[in-house]
This record gives sequence, structure tokens and C-alpha cells, in this order.
Amino acid sequence: MIFKSKLLNEDEVRRALTRIAHEVIEKNKGVDRLCFVGIHTRGISLAKRLVDLVEKFEGKRVPMGILDITLYRDDLSEIGLQPKVRETRIPFDLGGKAVVLVDDVLYTGRTARAALDALIDQGRPSRIYLAVLVDRGHRELPIRADFVGKNLPTSKSEVVKVKTLEDDGEDAVELWEVEAS
Repeated sequence: MIFKSKLLNEDEVRRALTRIAHEVIEKNKGVDRLCFVGIHTRGISLAKRLVDLVEKFEGKRVPMGILDITLYRDDLSEIGLQPKVRETRIPFDLGGKAVVLVDDVLYTGRTARAALDALIDQGRPSRIYLAVLVDRGHRELPIRADFVGKNLPTSKSEVVKVKTLEDDGEDAVELWEVEAS
């Protein structure tokens, strides 16, 4: 792959997450019954930060869980015989909760669809929101995010890479071009 540009730097990522946190609080009319669930891998880091921001703004810590969607993917047969299954940990009852499902990039909608299936298997929340740092378009399913840090129109030959301090040592969103073979 060929690096094309840095689309968001550390400050822009911070501002986008701050805005998302404020929008979540506003849309939910506070933090009552609110919780966050991060999708492996970078959705977890982003969800942790959103939980911290909500606590900073509202003075109350909301619960957070982590979700692995591996076995819910519709391309499971294409990713190998031994898919890497990671931990799902939701240490609270989802019943009656407003869940903010957090991922780094919304693209075709297939990850979000798998996450909805995996989440519903864990319980029955009263409401599910989708929050993403980047929406790059090219949806294949009728799915949209409720909270978006940045809309970034891309071509299908491009890749959007989200980097988080926790997972990659820096906060950034980069655009890469897939080399023609």
C-alpha cells in the first residue's frame, strides 16, 4: 500500500471524540441507562476515551464492554479455517440500556451488522446507537452511524487507517492507496 495523506491529526481526533461524547449525552438526554460497547480492536480504545469524556462532562462513570464479532461475520468462510476469536466482555445487564456501539471506521456496514447480531445475543437493550470516528461511505447494507467524527469520502481503492495511541503509539487517521497488482 502507498501512503497518500494524514486526514486527521492528534488534535483533530481529540476534537472529534469530544464532539461525539457531547452529542451522545445530548441525544440520550443525560447518562441514565447509558453504556458503551467497543468493537475489537480500535473501537475498544475509542469507547474507553468516550467513557472518560462522558465522565468528565457529566461527573458520572458509565459502564463499558468489549465485543468480538468474529463468529458473526458474513465472510467467515473467506478469512480462514482458524479465525482468531477474541474476548467479548460485557460485565453488566444490557436490558433497558441505551448502548453506544463504537467502531473506528464505517465502510460497507458489514462489521456493524455483525456487531448488532453479537450484541443482541448478549441481551436486549432499549436502544442501540452506532458511533464511529470515520464514515468513509460505500455502504453495502442499510446501516448508518448516529454519531460520526468525520465523514471522509473515499474511493474503493483506498484504505482508511485509524491509529490510536493505545494500539499504535499515536492518534491519527491516514489514507492509503492499494497498489494495483
